[in-house]
Parts: sequence; structure tokens; C-alpha cells
Amino acid sequence: MNRPTSPLRRRGAVRLLLASATALALVTGCGSSGDDDQADGANGSGAASDQGFPVKLTSAWGPGEVKKRPVRVATVSDGDTSIALALGLVPVITPDVEDGDPVGEYKQRALDKLGVDKLETYDDSDGTDYEAIAAADPDVILGMNTWDMDADHAKLKPIAPVVTFSDKKHADTLTWQERLTTAAKALGLTGEAEKVIAANRAAIKDAAKTHSVLRGKTYTYAVVHPEQLTFMSYGEQDPGVFEELGLRKTDKAKNYTATKNGVSLENIDQLEADILLVTYPFGDEGLLSASELENNKLFKSLDAVRGGNFTVIPSDNLLSSSIAYPDALSASWVVEELAPLLAKAAEGKK
Repeated sequence: MNRPTSPLRRRGAVRLLLASATALALVTGCGSSGDDDQADGANGSGAASDQGFPVKLTSAWGPGEVKKRPVRVATVSDGDTSIALALGLVPVITPDVEDGDPVGEYKQRALDKLGVDKLETYDDSDGTDYEAIAAADPDVILGMNTWDMDADHAKLKPIAPVVTFSDKKHADTLTWQERLTTAAKALGLTGEAEKVIAANRAAIKDAAKTHSVLRGKTYTYAVVHPEQLTFMSYGEQDPGVFEELGLRKTDKAKNYTATKNGVSLENIDQLEADILLVTYPFGDEGLLSASELENNKLFKSLDAVRGGNFTVIPSDNLLSSSIAYPDALSASWVVEELAPLLAKAAEGKK
């Protein structure tokens, strides 16, 4: 099982990728049965139904119960909003993660499909707004994608049943598939979750077949953080979308870990691979600007750069942050956006 980080409040790529400096996990296409002890007895037929209710909830903060199929769902993170939308539910209230910025393409697609112009939101600048959530009168609160449940649970539980993880360490260790499946059980939508996971598997399989040029190629993925140039595709990093599409890590990846992943400019040759990927989510706040890195003499001397096998993963469209923080709504979109970029880099200069 891979080890994704939590898709929390998505205030653009900066906040997300800052947290991912030591805990990046790449989106996977493998399915998951979820944590069965977290929400037992939900309907598995695929259609919303009152059958299988009440659902007993087991969380790290105590038990709960969803007495009947929820209709009004509140969320405490963008990842939880993604779960609701992926399952075809429009939350009655969500955190305002965009802060006036445009909604990400994958989220906009879901809103358009559901016929929704705009979500009802609360200002989460100071954390979860319990009063706003209570005023929305939810039947259930989704908290599968938050690092704040220690502070939130006691104040959320009196409002409505809270669907969250059964162990505090799951804030960092559950896959997006497990988060989705667990939430779906509590919502009576297990079958819908299975469809979402199957669609992601199909998207990866189709992309890998279409872009067979990727098969067997080595890759390095580097992120320019404020403090360092980070070797993200390190040896212990679990396989993610890059490897699901046919790529493999370089031999140099074994020299790096989640806590030892900085690359100095003097050792820039450590990034060498058949395909070199870099992202600049912090813009001017990064250690190096794009022009500073890409005009560096040693960087330009890399075989991957000279051969045209280098590409930048964009951050302004949330692709780099979605790679770092995969969720139920963005996973297939990541494959759609990423695979052509990788294939172009694999082909190099013509």
C-alpha cells in the first residue's frame, strides 16, 4: 500500500507542497478495500439506500453512528469536498480553499456535472468554523482528509456524526482510495466509490498503453522549495502515478530518503535520468527561479536537458499539488494532464 499525504486545505500549490517536502506521496492507481473497522454495515449495492443503516463508526476519538442515509453532508477539508463531489454529493458547506482564486479544472468539471455554480463555503483562515457548519445543519461531517481532527472532533461531534480515521496515524498513511471507500460506507455509496476507483485504474491503464514510450524509462522528480532543491522520487518513495504509467526510479534514488532529500547545485548530476521533471510551486519564493536553475551551467550539461528529456510540471493549474496530494476527484485528471507531458519528455528533441 502506498503512503499518501493528506489532501488538506488547498490554498494553491504553495501551502500543499510546503507540507510535502518531507512527506510527498505520488498518486496511485491501485484499488483499495478501505478500513473496514471504520464504517461497517453500509450498503454495497452501488445506489444510495437506507439499507445497511445505521452504520457504526469507529474513530480514534471515539465511536459514532450514522442512523440513516445522509443527505446533507458537510466537509472540513478540500479532500473531503472532493470525496463528496466524486460520489455525486454537493456538500451543504465546505471550507473556502480557493480564497477567490479560480476553481481547479477537475473540481469545476464535477460542479458542472452536478449542475452547481458555486459551493457554499466558510472562511477557514483560522481553522474549521464550527458555527458555520452547525448552521448548515448537516446529517454527517466528512473528516477523512484533515490533520486537525485532534482539535476538531470534540466540537464537531455534537453537530453531526463525524466520519474520520480509526487511528491518528491514518492522517498521513491512508490512500485516497481508502479515504474514499471509508467515507462511502458511511454514506451508503460504496458502489459509487468502486466506480470512481475503477475509473482511475482504467485511466492509468489506457494512458500507459497510449504512451508506451514511457515503459522502462527512468525518471527523477525534483521540487524547488524555499529552502532547497528537493529530490522527490527518492528510493523509499512508494510507487505512484509515474511508475503506474511505466516509469522507474533511477539508481541514484537510493541515496535519498524522505528526510534526506536536498540536492546541492554542485551535485546537480544526481538528477540525471531518462526523464527529468521539475516543478516550481513557490515561484519567486523558491530557492531558485526557473531561469536561475535552467540557465545553470551544470544543469544545462545534464543529458536529460541537452536531449530535450526535461519538462516542467506546472503548478498554476494545480497539477503539481494534485500529484503531491491525490484525492478522489483529481486522480484521473492528473493522469490525463501528466501522461502527455511525460511522453513528450520521453521522446526528446526531434
